[in-house]
Amino acid sequence: MTTWEDRFRAPRVSLPEWAEDAPDRCVYSGNVTGTFELYTWDRSTGATTLATSRPNGTADGHPSPDGEWLWWFDDTDGDEHGGWRRQPFFGGAAVEAAPGVPAGYSAGCEVGRALSVVGVSTDDGSSVYVVRPSGTEVLYTSESDAEVAALSKDDRLVLIEHSEHGDSRHPALRVLTVDGEVVGDLWDGDGFGLHGVSFDPSGTLVLALHEKDGRPEPLLWNPVTGEVQRLVVPLAGDLSADWLVDGSGLLVVAETSGRATLHTVTLDGTVTDVGTPDGTVLDATPRPDGTVEYAWSSAAEPRVIRSTSGAVILEAPAPVAPASVPVEDVWVDGPGGPVHALIGRPAGDGPVPTVFLVHGGPTAHDGDLFQADRAAYVDLGCAVVQVNYRGSTGYGAAWRDAIEGRPGLTELEDLAAVREWAVSSGLASTCVLTGASWGGYLTLLGLGTQPELWSAGVAAVPVADYVAAYEDEMEPLRAFDRSLFGGSPDDVPEVYARCSPLTYVQDVSVPVLVLAGANDPRCPIRQIDNWLSAADALGKEVEVYRFDAGHGSLVVEERIRQMRVELAFVAKHVGLPGPA
Repeated sequence: MTTWEDRFRAPRVSLPEWAEDAPDRCVYSGNVTGTFELYTWDRSTGATTLATSRPNGTADGHPSPDGEWLWWFDDTDGDEHGGWRRQPFFGGAAVEAAPGVPAGYSAGCEVGRALSVVGVSTDDGSSVYVVRPSGTEVLYTSESDAEVAALSKDDRLVLIEHSEHGDSRHPALRVLTVDGEVVGDLWDGDGFGLHGVSFDPSGTLVLALHEKDGRPEPLLWNPVTGEVQRLVVPLAGDLSADWLVDGSGLLVVAETSGRATLHTVTLDGTVTDVGTPDGTVLDATPRPDGTVEYAWSSAAEPRVIRSTSGAVILEAPAPVAPASVPVEDVWVDGPGGPVHALIGRPAGDGPVPTVFLVHGGPTAHDGDLFQADRAAYVDLGCAVVQVNYRGSTGYGAAWRDAIEGRPGLTELEDLAAVREWAVSSGLASTCVLTGASWGGYLTLLGLGTQPELWSAGVAAVPVADYVAAYEDEMEPLRAFDRSLFGGSPDDVPEVYARCSPLTYVQDVSVPVLVLAGANDPRCPIRQIDNWLSAADALGKEVEVYRFDAGHGSLVVEERIRQMRVELAFVAKHVGLPGPA
């Protein structure tokens, strides 16, 4: 077994989610069986149970507040379309959790004490249902994108994010009683998003994130009185937050320059650093005893679940994933301002073949965290460059929103600027463009619009024909696209044409590898096949790897097969020996 495969196969676990009224009962995901599934864990006894076991894995699950039940989302072969099921915490048959709620794409699920609230998205829009022992009722419905954000601890109030104003990238908030009465509405206006987090323990205040000051920051909202308090938190970067268990303050994660740090913040803005190691806090949760538990990793060191008590909380079985190389920071002048990139270098002197590993999202970012695919390319002998282009999070709302009206082409300008630095600095001999999802979209678009810059391309689960993708993708993504492009393909056909890889397929001049999931609801197979047919008719050099899952795979050996194909393709076209 080779080192790069060891990293994929090494057992991994997520940060445990605990039941509010039974905090020793937790749910986490892990890949110990070779497929990512859900596990229940009773901390008082140490008992761990494999709760789900499905051919393509299970990703989304939550404990009930009393710790008696596990709720999990049941989709078909990774297509993300289905409904919620529940089963006893210690094992037993799963039953339908929300009778009367139609199948669809999940738009949030809050499991309460006497009732639950379930959001569903379909081609007709979004609906929210209240599920009681006596039956299921529609609470909210809209043609616009919406989702359940929170349920108050007393099962009385529901917090919903919605885009009735027409912009799902910058949602508004509404609080309703579970009987359908509107308690309060909050919207910051055009171009400013509000993202609901949770109610305080009393159910009086809503914690949300606002963007009025140019970045995500916490605010407190009383939906009854309408009073809003925007907290001033003296931390750099984009902030996310949740309540401490007693409601006395907030647990805040600050993301900046590809790192994430952890802090507690009182309601008057006083900050206390939790003191996490250099790297990235991936997730965090406060505990009733006043400690904080968090998942952490760095580019060189694999994920670990720690507590502020100093203990490692949940250890995956051996073996531990082999370490990799640390990343270096580079800032390059781009057309929209300084562009941040992270560099992973193989041993020896350059220049070396260089892989531009482009993140998806686009509302995401690359960071100083452990990634098996980055490490595999470094082991192959390639430098890896990860660019947090305009559109990425962690650099303020203006940077994130700079791609609106011109998606794809804007990000590629930043990639081109960093590529020029990589070549002129002596790092890169040849440059390969790779990515998955939005990164796959940018790869195909870049190969067509910047053919002179790239020696080869690897596009996994990409958007390839944007008009066909819009027609076939899940409705929340259509809403996202309308906000990003300025309308639907019928409204702004010229923007979709200008930003679609299919428009430029005739200009692709280098070898391309495309990976596609048969059941992908985000980047559907038909639009990928449209691009592949056009490339084939033009005689382009294209290889295709198809797999029977959705937007990626939760099966470890399938992910290794995909990575081996990618490594072999890149090695072949940059003159390196293939993977071991």
